Amino acid sequence: MGMSFRDLNIWKKGYTLVLRVYQVSSSFPVDERHGLTNQVRRSANSVIANIAESFGRFYYADKCRVLYQSRGEIVETQSHLSVARGLGYIKEADFVFLDKEYEGLGVGVNSYISSLKA
Repeated sequence: MGMSFRDLNIWKKGYTLVLRVYQVSSSFPVDERHGLTNQVRRSANSVIANIAESFGRFYYADKCRVLYQSRGEIVETQSHLSVARGLGYIKEADFVFLDKEYEGLGVGVNSYISSLKA
């Protein structure tokens, strides 16, 4: 059997992070269920969904376009986590960890895009 999107290190890292986002956001207030909780989970899921989608694309330009979307979702997730921290919904240590890890994931996505262009 061939390689899968699940074999990509950036997908693995993003998957670990989305699970952590679900864990952390589970303690958000109930009235945020359809607001911030949903938004941060959706954007975190979109990061890895776009990485997976790019793997299934044939043309390198198409792969890169979808990876650029993933990069945007990374920053969106960081923004939602910043709001959660500002509102006191997330512990500072959890925020610092996730923010740093998403920053690293962005670097990984950029490296993957560069390798596709080479």
